[in-house]
Amino acid sequence: MPGSPVFLRIFKEPKELEVWIKKDQQYVLFKIYTICYYSGTLGTKTRVGDNQAPEGFYVILPSSMNPASNYHLAFNIGYPNAYEKAKKYTGSEIMVHGDCVSIGCYAMGNENIEEIWTIMVKAFEKGQDVINLQIFPFRMTDQNLQSHPQSTFHDFWLNLKEGYEYFENHKTPPLVMVEKGRYCFK
Repeated sequence: MPGSPVFLRIFKEPKELEVWIKKDQQYVLFKIYTICYYSGTLGTKTRVGDNQAPEGFYVILPSSMNPASNYHLAFNIGYPNAYEKAKKYTGSEIMVHGDCVSIGCYAMGNENIEEIWTIMVKAFEKGQDVINLQIFPFRMTDQNLQSHPQSTFHDFWLNLKEGYEYFENHKTPPLVMVEKGRYCFK
């Protein structure tokens, strides 16, 4: 239903952005969009110029929406978030946008960003205050984590998995906080 609350998830592998729509008290999958391009590899952004696209938990505000983007339409994901600020990660202006080029952002192509943008704007117009966005390297299954045991991001990914599993179990995004240098979920 147009204007229903929205929730977004990105998976670097297999290059997908999921749009979830709230129905009753839970979110249901509305559509999966293919990401045209993101820069970097698996693992999160930690500094300006590393050409990495971030991973983590973000909040999109109405003011994050940029209809005048150089890349058709865009929304700022809010990097660095509280976790990244606590870690002293640097960078800014990380977007999900149209077109198919990027240095640190998620490029969706123009047709995809138009649909995603419209769904988000309608949700904001109907009173949704924030839209939660979760970004993962891959679906946070034990098998996928075991496929990357040597990654320097393994402990970070185990922390992301906690938030991933909360949504998988409840079909509603958790309240995300940062305590002692880790994401915490309630």
